[in-house]
Amino acid sequence: MADVLSVGVNLEAFAQAISAIQALRSSVSRVFDCLKDGMRNKETLEGREKAFIAHFQDNLHSVNRDLNELERLSNLVGKPSENHPLHNSGLLSLDPVQDKTPLYSQLLQAYKWSNKLQYHAGLASGLLNQQSLKRSANQMGVSAKRRPKAQPTTLVLPPQYVDDVISRIDRMFPEMSIQLSRPNGTSAMLLLDIWSKSSYQVFQKVTDHATTALLHYQLPQMPDVVVRSFMTWLRSYIKLFQAPCQRCGKFLQDGLPPTWRDFRTLEAFHDTCRQ
Repeated sequence: MADVLSVGVNLEAFAQAISAIQALRSSVSRVFDCLKDGMRNKETLEGREKAFIAHFQDNLHSVNRDLNELERLSNLVGKPSENHPLHNSGLLSLDPVQDKTPLYSQLLQAYKWSNKLQYHAGLASGLLNQQSLKRSANQMGVSAKRRPKAQPTTLVLPPQYVDDVISRIDRMFPEMSIQLSRPNGTSAMLLLDIWSKSSYQVFQKVTDHATTALLHYQLPQMPDVVVRSFMTWLRSYIKLFQAPCQRCGKFLQDGLPPTWRDFRTLEAFHDTCRQ
């Protein structure tokens, strides 16, 4: 009597069934080999036909015999018990189909999110460095009353340094009139009248662009570079009515010259062409 496991599978019948499958495959292969070889090794046509039919019938009988044996053994193998614990292998059926899993789109979204996070983290780091915020474990325990008030040291510059920077900028742009005054003692004021509203539309647009440029050129650690960069950008308007638009090549569009100047290249563009 063959050993039967608690799972309900007859291992001896299972091994015999595997052998029966191999024998069945061999019998089927012999059938196709017989059909491939055809009628051979006989002198007369009638002899070749009889030999081919006899050989073909023998092979078919072998296939039928092996198939019946495999069916008999399959009934002896038995079925696995449904109460057999599958443990973690039973969770394989819960895995999603790979073709229907949006893996690529999720990876792409995560990559974009990571790039945005890195970009905004860099901006936040730059702003925090500009403000010169300092925190330590000792400072966190000090009360707000005893904590010293932070002094704005970024733009506190000696008057001689400011005069030197303005004089150099004045020499760089001789065609522009730059005046420096100190109405309140040491605090310097650079006279650039770009806020008075003009009655001409072209100069109104230039004023709007200059206000935008003041917001663009911001570098508290190097104020001389900010002033020099802004003055260089403002000087590009010396050819306001002579420079064509770099996009369309026209001097006038809707009756106005190109009033926009690029912050990096100082190239002239119309408002509609720069977008």
